[in-house]
Amino acid sequence: QVQLVESGGGLVEPGGSLRLSCAASGSIFMYYMGWFRQAPGKQREFVAAITRDNKTNYGDSVKGRATISRDNAKNRVYLHMNSLKPEDTAAYYCNAHHVLYNTDDWGQGTQVTVSS
Repeated sequence: QVQLVESGGGLVEPGGSLRLSCAASGSIFMYYMGWFRQAPGKQREFVAAITRDNKTNYGDSVKGRATISRDNAKNRVYLHMNSLKPEDTAAYYCNAHHVLYNTDDWGQGTQVTVSS
């Protein structure tokens, strides 16, 4: 089990960019890492994921605008997003999925608001 802490959220103007960070309390080597988001009144939505060998996958709503990366030495995962839209407004959550035990750990989330 790892504790996850997200950072980097805030208020961004439409068309802007941001980088979210997720810091894990321990090694993330055995985890698929991902980002999800949840807007008020909506279900949690998949944003991006990265495997241990850096294969990536993106949700349709962010494809082409998002880049996920990981730094196993620092136990961190990042999400860079550009061309932000008001519909990107949501709480963004970091997820760690253990490849052997199939367990999931979640962070507390960081709020991203896209507005002028």
